[in-house]
Amino acid sequence: MKPMGPVPGGFGAIDGELAIGGRKASDWAEQSTPVFVYDRALLDGRVASLRAAMPKTLAIHYAMKANPFPPLLSHMAGLVDGIDIASAGEMRLAMDASVTPDRISFAGPGKDDGELEAAISAGVTLNTESAAEIRRALAIGERLGIAPRLAIRVNPVFDIKGSGMKMGGGAKPFGIDADLVPPLAREIADSGAQWRGFHIYAGSQALDADAVIATQAATLALAGDLAERAGVDVPHCNLGGGFGIPYFPGDAPLDIERVGEALSAALSRRSERLADTRFAIELGRYLVGEAGVYLTRVIDVKESHGEIFAVTDGGLHHQLAASGNFGTVVRRNYPVAVANRFDADPIEREQTIVGRLCTPLDLLANKVALPEIRAGDLVAIFCAGAYGASASPSAFLGHGPAREVLV
Repeated sequence: MKPMGPVPGGFGAIDGELAIGGRKASDWAEQSTPVFVYDRALLDGRVASLRAAMPKTLAIHYAMKANPFPPLLSHMAGLVDGIDIASAGEMRLAMDASVTPDRISFAGPGKDDGELEAAISAGVTLNTESAAEIRRALAIGERLGIAPRLAIRVNPVFDIKGSGMKMGGGAKPFGIDADLVPPLAREIADSGAQWRGFHIYAGSQALDADAVIATQAATLALAGDLAERAGVDVPHCNLGGGFGIPYFPGDAPLDIERVGEALSAALSRRSERLADTRFAIELGRYLVGEAGVYLTRVIDVKESHGEIFAVTDGGLHHQLAASGNFGTVVRRNYPVAVANRFDADPIEREQTIVGRLCTPLDLLANKVALPEIRAGDLVAIFCAGAYGASASPSAFLGHGPAREVLV
């Protein structure tokens, strides 16, 4: 048997079935499968617990790339202080969710002139990622007669140790190398643009509190040093995020209470240049990942060379990450359950769950211990609230996208 990741807290059973949002999983799957089900009570609880742990003055931003499903986005907009976007398309979705432009910041290394113009016209803050982008934004602002809101995304020399994806440290397409930042910050401040400060993002999917604490301390020190060298104050500083969630066997939740206590202490020691700076953290999967479940129905159960395969109507075209093909080097099992027999005991024989696609990559759970899987059963894949539907190749083989519901 191969182990699975831990089922997130907040899920129970009704009459032996997995319960999501106070109802049986089969209720949410009745219309059609596959379906992503997002539990708003779990979203509320996650944001509330985070606010309780973090410094009171710290703003919380939602990085909507994690999950841009419009009803979920609208709900999150009411819970957080800002929305971080990475395209003009995401900007439109955020504004359709009634997020005001002053609450939106736009990062990404490849913003074209059309995106820059749209953001400047709307009044969105641009986290600029090169000297050329800064100058294009200034030229567009001058042509429009609008002072653009410009921050600098800094590529720090450090990253978060043990993070899943390293966004800083060394040569990166993201941001401007730290040693090049001071003169560019001064150039923006002197240009007549609205100077908005720094965005410093070092990595993602970190579960080690010590690593997060060290990175946040280094980020604060870097922001103070850059401000001093540029001779500018810093209205706003996005400290990045990187808070991870437990996906795999052996993963343990990040100790956010320790992180919050350390950040409070670090903020109390910050540079005088940052005395009036407003700070934010930017989180995606940490806010929404554990609130989502992917439900897919078993079409067939077959045996091949002594191994049992349960074939579902879903697959990697909806849940690429669970298949092990989204940023992981060694494939490991997400938390998985037979939703309609959630409290049943596993059988002694290992079972493998696959999708319906014609590729051996379409593997949802490999040789796991579960109750006997039968045709018609519902399989639940947890940790499906982030980088699921929108991060998967839903057009592959023409099966189409999965349904999504916020409950």
